[in-house]
Amino acid sequence: MSPFADVAANALRDFHDARVGEPQWLKSATPLHAVGVWHWIEANHRFNSLLWDEEDLARRVDVGDAGIAANKRAIDGYNQQRNDAIERIDEALLARIEAVTPLARAWHNSETAGAMIDRLSILALRTFHMGREANRDDAADAQRASWRDRHARLMVQRNDLERCLDTLLAEAAAGRAFWKVYRQFKMYNDADLNPYLRGRPR
Repeated sequence: MSPFADVAANALRDFHDARVGEPQWLKSATPLHAVGVWHWIEANHRFNSLLWDEEDLARRVDVGDAGIAANKRAIDGYNQQRNDAIERIDEALLARIEAVTPLARAWHNSETAGAMIDRLSILALRTFHMGREANRDDAADAQRASWRDRHARLMVQRNDLERCLDTLLAEAAAGRAFWKVYRQFKMYNDADLNPYLRGRPR
């Protein structure tokens, strides 16, 4: 049995789609998955969902600057946690195949499996929201047609990425491909590295 059977793309799609548009899950302080890779997959999807809402709010023109600044700070925080979750996903997945030695000519995938799972989470959000817009009663027919076309294109992208993830995981389990954990080192959130946060602007 594959060491990655539980994180196959169809399982990720089912989870991502079930959580999108579920406010009870988004607001819950108790994760559905307490430990393991699925804890971090869930965390990543939660932070992407929270980011989506904050990005929308940050574009408002009917509130003062203080409200937009609060949105921007929330975006920074959620983005940091989203990236931390990606790294934890990669660590958990790679731990499952630590006994596998890549073959001499194994493919080095520049994008990590965690980053691909993150992109699938974002695509779940995009397809959900684009599909909802495409069915708006207050939109013109031409608008809805355009949005339906975009939704169809997003689904193609999602299907392609799912296939790529499944292929990477299968090849990595067989030693024919590998990826590494890549650290983001977000400098703008670090008080020691951002000169404006440490009180010494450039």
